[in-house]
Amino acid sequence: MPVAENFRPSLAHAALGDDFFDEVEPAKFPGHILRYRNQRWAGRVGLGALTDAEWLDHFGRFKPLPGGYPIPLALRYHGHQFRVYNPEIGDGRGFLFAQMHDLKDGRLLDLGTKGSGRTPWSRTADGRLTLKGGVREILATEMLEALGVDTSKTLSLIETGEELMRGDEPSPTRSSVLVRLSHSHIRIGSFQRLLFIDHHDGIGKLLDHSIRTYMPELWRDEPGERAVAFLEEVCRRVALTGAAWMLAGFVHGVLNTDNINITGESFDYGPWRFLPVLDPTFTAAYFDETGLYAYGRQPDTLLWNLTRLAECLLPLAEKSKLEDVLRGFEPQFHRAFNAAMLRRLGLAPSGEEAATALVRSVWKFLIDTKMPFEQFFFDWHGGMANEKRAAGSPSAEAYAAKGFEPVFAAIGAHQQAAGLRLDHAYFSREKPCTMLIDEVEALWAPIADGDDWSAFHAKLADIALMREAYGIRP
Repeated sequence: MPVAENFRPSLAHAALGDDFFDEVEPAKFPGHILRYRNQRWAGRVGLGALTDAEWLDHFGRFKPLPGGYPIPLALRYHGHQFRVYNPEIGDGRGFLFAQMHDLKDGRLLDLGTKGSGRTPWSRTADGRLTLKGGVREILATEMLEALGVDTSKTLSLIETGEELMRGDEPSPTRSSVLVRLSHSHIRIGSFQRLLFIDHHDGIGKLLDHSIRTYMPELWRDEPGERAVAFLEEVCRRVALTGAAWMLAGFVHGVLNTDNINITGESFDYGPWRFLPVLDPTFTAAYFDETGLYAYGRQPDTLLWNLTRLAECLLPLAEKSKLEDVLRGFEPQFHRAFNAAMLRRLGLAPSGEEAATALVRSVWKFLIDTKMPFEQFFFDWHGGMANEKRAAGSPSAEAYAAKGFEPVFAAIGAHQQAAGLRLDHAYFSREKPCTMLIDEVEALWAPIADGDDWSAFHAKLADIALMREAYGIRP
């Protein structure tokens, strides 16, 4: 078995006991065609030397990895879906297949699936994933990673040879099974389930497991202090990811409590979209008729979800202390937003006041002009060093207008950040790499019509170029 010598498997989640998961058998698929293999991240967890045949065995037939779970685990959780509590959800088309340690930083990583078959939580669903859904998740995770967002990574996509019926895309449609790499699949909804069934000892057990496994530096001898420290850390991580979404122009689409995990990574991509222009009302899901999860409402939604987590910790900690943590989320998010703005523009910090002035001027300019969102950050990455390049941009007319003067001054108040790669070939082009909905559909069309994957692979190569230019490395 060609895993790396330092491959480090784990069975950490099993220590919680069978109150927290159900053992399940993977679906048996009629076909196995490897459509995507993330070799960068496979190498980082010690699986880079797998042959394609071995890859299909492990990630299409789910033959256990060395030292891994002999039977996959479908995790139990509840959640608020569009703010309506649902006690009948859980891993309905996925499971925890394996856990292992990152060979670079030592952190624990989960391999979770999507489309791997029915579980006790599937209800009336078929437990499958459309091929288009798998392609969309690859595009989302690759793009977000390149833009510096803390996201799950798509490790594998295998076409499985079944025909699926769906109401939101032409059917019958092709099927797939996806494997996702993430630091945790413990969600806010994992705690909500325990509160709902009055399993207060279970809340304490899950809290202690979460801290020991993912945040050992937070350990406190007193349970209430552990709970407060845990909430504070989850809030910090969620604020960083939420701010990064906003500066990437990303709309998650379904910010239910079961889609927010305790380690903060963005994950589980269904109806996501990127902004064409800055529009706070922009939504990703066609069924989000009230705009609950619109782009501009994402920070408030994250706080609402974190408040649900705080409710789960009430059996362990004082309400006033948990409320103090929640009150700190808004200023924490603003600080994270400022830092994300500086990172996207490749600027060094120059104090919170200067960063806030930059944010306000940029946001007003983008709203007023409705210029392409990603174009602005591409043009001005590196700050004043790119003034000449920005003058040749398709948006140069907007930069020459009087309304840009406050932005120009705010950018000029910051030095260029260290280590930028402004001489990279990516920055010599006129337009940035983007992932708007029309582009996604254009990438899918030749796959659906003639099994032509060339445009898809070309797009992944373009994203890789952008990731390299921005210095994002696995």
